[in-house]
Amino acid sequence: MRIAVIGATGYAGLEVLRLAGAHPDLEVVVATGESNAGRPVSAHAPALAGLYPRLVFDATSSVFDHEVDVAFIALPHGKSQDVVPELRARGVTVVDLGADFRLRDAADYDEWYASAHRAPELLADAVYALVERHRDELVGAELIAVPGCYPTASSLALGPFLDRGLVASTGIVVNALSGVSGAGRATSERLHFARLASNAEAYGLLSHRHTIEIQREINAEVLFTPHLVPVARGMLVSAYARVVSAMTSDEALEILRDTYAHDPFVVVTPEPPTLKDPVGSNLCFVSARVDERTGWLVAMSSLDNLIKGAAGQAIQAWNVATRRDETLGLPLSGVTP
Repeated sequence: MRIAVIGATGYAGLEVLRLAGAHPDLEVVVATGESNAGRPVSAHAPALAGLYPRLVFDATSSVFDHEVDVAFIALPHGKSQDVVPELRARGVTVVDLGADFRLRDAADYDEWYASAHRAPELLADAVYALVERHRDELVGAELIAVPGCYPTASSLALGPFLDRGLVASTGIVVNALSGVSGAGRATSERLHFARLASNAEAYGLLSHRHTIEIQREINAEVLFTPHLVPVARGMLVSAYARVVSAMTSDEALEILRDTYAHDPFVVVTPEPPTLKDPVGSNLCFVSARVDERTGWLVAMSSLDNLIKGAAGQAIQAWNVATRRDETLGLPLSGVTP
């Protein structure tokens, strides 16, 4: 399959290039990046020189000059809407790693992204690509909306308990730690080394855009607080929900094992997952505890924010959509140490 990677110079786009290079059924024919148009991929990202010794970044508009079957889009919010309508009109399958088609209600974009959606007619066509929760819906999908990294980690940890009505759907608290690659390549004062090193910082208090995505996916009210920590990759979530049906920690773990028994990329661990365990893989580690003294469930998860939280999940979803083995071309092991 001939693919375009649009927005290929950012961290998520570069990860799509890296993973696509190892996928037996994907051939990258065009990679775009406005600020790097005309520059070799190998100069911008030397780590990819072995895979793409001659590939040169093009302007975004050049995607329409190539015959492609699939477009993987890794653009900032709002930018996918500029290209997706024409790509779909041409019959190109779209896998969007951005937020532009994750929410089905256009009013949510007005409220949480402070901008009107410019292609609302396509929202109903998009399939939310959290594979473990929407596998059947993805088969045959041609507009695939890849979830955000925080919603992926949070939903995989909490979803099984909410789906069974075992915890209250209100008053849920989600605390999450993320590596700095989740903030993208653009520089800012808080990403300067002198500020970031040996530091940790909460951000997006009360209004982070992933809040509405988590709420829509697990059908619950969530107070979400993300934290930036000084690592390049990785994400660790601790989520808290009130237990409404008697449950022990062992039973909570068994619920997770039962839910993900046939999901190759979800690993249920008896011990709390660490931030580093999944780095380099498309895995998500999940675990849980029930505090019978206070009546709280603690649901935990960790993943690589650029792989299972972005590019890996995009390819996993496309594999499922095209009825391929969902593990095709994707790493099942992290990097140790």
